[in-house]
Amino acid sequence: MQKTIFITGASTGLGKATAKLFQSRGWKVIATMRNPENEMELTKLENVTVLKLDITKKEQIESAVKEVLRQFSVDIVLNNAGYGLIGALEALTDEQIIRQINTNLLGTIRVTKEFTPCFREKKKGMFINITSMFGLIGYPTCSIYAATKFALDGFSESLAYELAHFGVKVKIVAPGGIKTDFAGRSMDGGQSKDYNQLVDIVSKGYSEERVSQFSSAESIASVIYDAANDNKEQLRYIAGEDAISIYTEREKNGAEAQYKKVQEMFVC
Repeated sequence: MQKTIFITGASTGLGKATAKLFQSRGWKVIATMRNPENEMELTKLENVTVLKLDITKKEQIESAVKEVLRQFSVDIVLNNAGYGLIGALEALTDEQIIRQINTNLLGTIRVTKEFTPCFREKKKGMFINITSMFGLIGYPTCSIYAATKFALDGFSESLAYELAHFGVKVKIVAPGGIKTDFAGRSMDGGQSKDYNQLVDIVSKGYSEERVSQFSSAESIASVIYDAANDNKEQLRYIAGEDAISIYTEREKNGAEAQYKKVQEMFVC
């Protein structure tokens, strides 16, 4: 029987790559995005339904999920929508902070909550939540972004316990750097001259040469596909060589040792 996946943030990058991969493997794909009228590629693919969804709008989530469940039997929900907010905390406006939390955290929580009764009642289904290697370790100028991703990790693990009794699975995919427009269109930030030296050091990690070494969206999408289909009782999937290296070091040496190492890198 043909399966169906619901994806948030499918207009570009990882979301679009994942939509295309699942479609190519015979799945029905519900690809959601804020501006579906601009989508020219996914709309041409068989078994792909493109829908409007801004996950910062609670009422829109409720109506969209209700309509989707009326038309489709959804097997997997991929909570992918999100963006990066970069900058020292005191350089960020309250509006930027609220928007980051509403998108990266509350949006995922609300989408998940809307699908949960359906999955619970039919005693099957899966949520796959995209976090980040910055949901595993903190990093300078990423305090609010990391806060949302750490929170998603804890939310996902706790929810996995809640829903296991009903046969519903929750999985986390934590990518490292991805060669998408995440560092461009999907990035917001703030600047403060008091942090110029620190920002200069951090910025080297986003240089053109460094970004060229990041994982492709397609390779991370393949990790998501594996997580969806491997039938493993596994919670976290670390995706990308950089994320795997960081996570392995943290597991081997401990969180405090890794904290000291990272701190030494940014002493100004």
